[in-house]
Amino acid sequence: MENTGFRAFCCRRKWVKRDWAIATVAITVIIAAIIIFILFFTVFSDSRNRKTSSPTFAPPSAGDFVPLTLLQSAKATGAFCLDGSLPGYHFQKGFGSGSSNWLLHIEGGGWCNSIESCNSRKGTSLGSSNYMEHQVQFAGILSQDPSQNPDFYNWNKVKLRYCDGASFAGHPESEFKNGTKLFFRGQLIWEAMMNELLSLGLSKAKEAFLTGCSAGGLATFIHCDDFRDQLPKDATVKCLADAGYFLDEPDILGNRTMLAFYRDVLQLQGVAKSLQQDCVGRMEPVKCIFPQEIIKNVKTPFFVVNPAYDSWQIENILVPIGSDPQGYWSSCRLSIKKCDATQVKRLQGYRDAMLKALSMFQRNEEGGMFINSCFSHCQTSYSAWHSPNSPRINNKTIAESVGDWYFNRKESKLIDCPYPCNPTCNNDDYT
Repeated sequence: MENTGFRAFCCRRKWVKRDWAIATVAITVIIAAIIIFILFFTVFSDSRNRKTSSPTFAPPSAGDFVPLTLLQSAKATGAFCLDGSLPGYHFQKGFGSGSSNWLLHIEGGGWCNSIESCNSRKGTSLGSSNYMEHQVQFAGILSQDPSQNPDFYNWNKVKLRYCDGASFAGHPESEFKNGTKLFFRGQLIWEAMMNELLSLGLSKAKEAFLTGCSAGGLATFIHCDDFRDQLPKDATVKCLADAGYFLDEPDILGNRTMLAFYRDVLQLQGVAKSLQQDCVGRMEPVKCIFPQEIIKNVKTPFFVVNPAYDSWQIENILVPIGSDPQGYWSSCRLSIKKCDATQVKRLQGYRDAMLKALSMFQRNEEGGMFINSCFSHCQTSYSAWHSPNSPRINNKTIAESVGDWYFNRKESKLIDCPYPCNPTCNNDDYT
C-alpha cells in the first residue's frame, strides 16, 4: 500500500533556492560535528595511552586513590610480613618542580609483643598484605592538593605499609623454629623497600623527607640516619616523627607498663640489632628504643610533631588496661573533656614529662617541633595537617610550621600552652 502521508510531506512541492540553502548549511554543520568528534576521540585516546615522564596536563585531583604495589623483590631476601606474604607500598609520582623530590610516610599501627598477639596480628592488614586495601587515599602530608599540602603537594610520595609488628626492626634470627609460622623480618623489609624506591628514582633525589606516624614515627627515629646515608651527598634530607615520641613513664599505679611491653617486643623480634649500638652497649637495650634516647645521636635534621596529651599514650601508657580496676579513669582515658580537675592535674604531669623528655632536643639548632595541647594522636596524614579546622600554635598549622623548618624559612619550635587553652584543638573522644 502506498504511503500517501510520506508522499504528501516530501513531495507536495518542488524545492526552491531557499530550501537548498538551508539544507546545505545543515549538512555542513553535521559534517563539522563529525570531524570534531573524530579529532577529540583521537586526541583523548592518545592521551590515555601515551607514556610521558613529565606530564604537562593537570595532576590528578587530591581525592584520587593510590594503588597498592607488592614488593616482588622481597622474595629474594625473605623480606616477608608476619604471615609470610609480600610487603607493600603505595607510590604517587611527582610532577613539575617536585619531580626530583621524595616524601616517604611510614604507616603506624602499634606492635606485637607475644606469639599470641603476633598470631592475631597476622590476620589483619598490619601483619599481612592479603588484608591490605588495594588502594588508599592520600591526604594531609601526602595530599596532591596545594591548598591542603602547600609545600610537598607535587613531590614523589610513598606510603610504606606496616606489616611486621616491630617498627621495621625485627630480625629473622629471633624466629621460632618449632613450627610457629611467624616471620620477624622488619629490618629486611626496610632494606628491600629502600632498594626498590632507590631504583624508582629515590637515588637521584634532590630533596628527601622521611616521615611516619605512631609506630611508623618510631620507625622514622630508628631508620632516619640510614635513610640519609643511602641518598646523594648533595641532597637535602630530613626526617619527621608524628605521634612517635613515646615516653618511658610510670602508669597511675607506678608500673612502667610501656618499658615492660617494649622489652617483650625486643626479646621476641630481636629488635636490639636495629638500634644504635653505642646506646645498646651503655644501657639496657630496651631503653634505647625510646625516642628520648634515640634522638640524642640522630645526625639528620629532625622534626617532632606530638600532642602533649597524646591520646594513645594516655590510654596505653598512663592508664593502661588493668591499672584502673575501679573504673575511675574509664571515661577520662578516652576523652579529655570527661576528666575532672584531679585527673586533669595528672594529665598536666604527663605533659610536663613530655616537655622534659624533649628539653635536650629543644636546644638542637637543626631540630624543629610542634607540641600542641590537643588530646589526639597522629596529625600529619589527615586534615589536621593543613585545613581551616587544623590545630594551630601562634596561628600556624602543622604544615606551615614544618614547611618553615624544612625550607629554612624560619626557626620552628612551637610549644603550646597547657590544656584547655587552645580552642583550635579537635580533641579525640573514644567514649
